[in-house]
Amino acid sequence: QVRLVESGGGLVQPGGSLRLSCAASGTIRSISDMAWYRQAPGKERELVASITSGGSTNYADSVKGRFTISRDNAKNTVYLQMNGLKPEDTAVYLCNAPKVWPTYSTIIRDLWGQGTLVTVSS
Repeated sequence: QVRLVESGGGLVQPGGSLRLSCAASGTIRSISDMAWYRQAPGKERELVASITSGGSTNYADSVKGRFTISRDNAKNTVYLQMNGLKPEDTAVYLCNAPKVWPTYSTIIRDLWGQGTLVTVSS
């Protein structure tokens, strides 16, 4: 079974840094785009950053200059380096892959991880 598994969340002080990872488990033939979303209590889920299979990136205005998304296609893993964290960055961060092609199965659409909690507080 193919899954997305996030890791790296935790408690950090304002101005601190965290590096999130999202690894696609199982036998994967290819993954197109990958993205990081976040959702804070009482707020809508928002797109934080995305990256194409070729490495093109997009960021939400609120994180530009502070966050960097990257991927390692050989490891089927996407990363989110978060620097200069602010309290408003506190949220559950979720990994998403719109299209995943397993080696031994048909395409999986709109695959989500379970999320990892990032808390920015003193």
